[in-house]
Formats: sequence, C-alpha cells, structure tokens
Amino acid sequence: MEPTRDISRLLEIMARLRTPEIGCAWDLAQDFHSLAPYAIEEACEVADAIAREDFVDLCDELGDLLLQVVFQSRLAEERGLFDFGAVVLAINEKMIRRHPHVFGAPEARTPQEVEGVWAEIKAREKAEKAERRRAAGLPEQARSGFLADVPILLPALARAVKLQDKASKVGFDWNDARLVLAKIREECDEVEEALNQGDNSHAAAEIGDVLFAVANLARHLKTDPDAALRATNQKFERRFGYIEQAIEKQGKKLGDVDLEAMDALWNEAKAAE
Repeated sequence: MEPTRDISRLLEIMARLRTPEIGCAWDLAQDFHSLAPYAIEEACEVADAIAREDFVDLCDELGDLLLQVVFQSRLAEERGLFDFGAVVLAINEKMIRRHPHVFGAPEARTPQEVEGVWAEIKAREKAEKAERRRAAGLPEQARSGFLADVPILLPALARAVKLQDKASKVGFDWNDARLVLAKIREECDEVEEALNQGDNSHAAAEIGDVLFAVANLARHLKTDPDAALRATNQKFERRFGYIEQAIEKQGKKLGDVDLEAMDALWNEAKAAE
C-alpha cells in the first residue's frame, strides 16, 4: 500500500490487519481490554514529546495515538457497535454543541463565561447519555455521584487534580495556597508518627495523603504536578549523571565511594547548573 495523508488509507490498513487469514496474527488477537493500556501509554508519550518540545517525536506519537482510536473503532465496527465515522461525527457534534459562542449566538466570550456554558452543556449531555443507555438496554453507570465522571484509570497525580478541581466547583476547597502548605506539613507529621510507631502500613497510607496534598498545592499554583515531577526527575538524572562521570574520571565505579563523597559531587553538580 502506498502511504498517503488520507485518513481512509489508515482505515484500510487497519481493516487489512484485522482480516482473518491475510491479516496480522498479533492484531487479530487483540480486543478492547488488551489495547487499553496502549492508549494510555501512547497518550503519555505524546505528553513526553510536548514536555521535551521534540516536535519530530510529537508528530510520530500523535500518529501512534491516532492508531489506537482507529484500532478500537475497528473492533467496534466488527461487532456492529459503531465505526470510525461515528466517532468523528460524535466529536464534531460535541465540539459544535459545546461552543455555542463560536458556532451560534455569542452568549459567552470570557473564559469564565465559557466555563459556565460548558458546565451547563455537559450536564445536559450527561442526562441525554443516560437516556440513550436506557434506550439501548444498557445498565446504569457503575459509579454515581458528583465525582463519578473522573476516569479511574487516569495517572494518579492527574486524577487527584481532577478530583480536587471538580470538588472546588461546589466550594469544597482551600481559599489560600498557604493553607494547603500547612496541610502538607500536617500530613508529613502523620507519616513521621506512623514511622515512630513502626507501622509501615499506616505510613504508606499517610504518604498517599502527602502526595494528594502536594498535588492540591500544585493545582492552587496552576502548576501541573506531573510536569513538575518530570522536570525534577530530569534534574535528578542529570545530577546523578554528573556523579557517575566524576567517579569514572577517578578510575572508580559507582558503589566504590561512600555517600558523603557522592553528596559532595551532587552539590558540585547543583552549583554548576
């Protein structure tokens, strides 16, 4: 098959891969559940390329993410559920419906007004979707409540922020970032208390509370906690690499020097930045 910019060719390729006897054994063996982790992985790789501002990689990774949409759509088409065209139609309708200030009457223009319109539209969409599920004979959603639409499989830090942000919309939130910082200190004290009691299980639970509070602080400061952690990971990797190279220049290997010597090299790496 010749490559092309036409999305229809990608659909043809996917159909060929899923055709028994002439397709790919691996692709034929996949189902909705087996593919789900790949969609998450590809989305993370898109985010990574953006964080690195590597736009060559970004083009490739967006293609990989698109493939996951096409693959899942093909599985659904084979079962008579929906096809790729239905996915495209649904998102077209949703984008037009959620932007009445652009595609209809200019009833909202500021970001705050747009957010208010979105909230109203999404509430209507939720009710309409529930009605469609009932009409199709499908069970009610397993999860209910105000926070039920925050996806469970989001990365933990991202989901923490989503939960906190949604709760804040009904007033359940701190009104000062310094109060969140105080909460972090409180949770750290509870970790220390658990450690002093020798209760590692309790300490682990308290560490979760610390991370949740740190994510909340990042949200208040309009900082993506995952992006902040990625930057710190890169910084750690860079400084540890300095330590490794310095030790090699001494004719030694990692593990041949004590923590005090490595800490001194760490400080050198930090000062050099």
